[in-house]
Amino acid sequence: EGPKLESRQDRKWRAIKIQAWWRGTLVRRTLQHAALRAWIIQCWWRTILMRVTERKRQKALIDFACRERAVVKLQSLIRMWRVHWRYCQVLNAIYVIQCHWQCHNCQTCASLRGHCVITSTHLQLAEKGHCVSCPQ
Repeated sequence: EGPKLESRQDRKWRAIKIQAWWRGTLVRRTLQHAALRAWIIQCWWRTILMRVTERKRQKALIDFACRERAVVKLQSLIRMWRVHWRYCQVLNAIYVIQCHWQCHNCQTCASLRGHCVITSTHLQLAEKGHCVSCPQ
């Protein structure tokens, strides 16, 4: 009975080993499937986050471009208004000078024939070698 008993215990021991191996295989397979599913979900979530981030970045870029365009337009309008205002000032000064010269017919006025230069910041009158600057 000794060898039979041993072989029975050996068979039982081997069966237990096979069952443990099989359970381990099933557990590893289940864990591998769970890890694969988790990896798939993580990839999907990263894709969703990337799309959301890209949309936010695109919207921020469009908003920035619109604001930048508005600022440039406003600056352009202000520069145009300042140039127009300066032009009107110079034009009024020219009208005053022309009116003054047309109203006075005298020898001193005739001797004031000079050259007039209009710049963006002032009006320059050159009289017989002298230069008189009249800031506006």
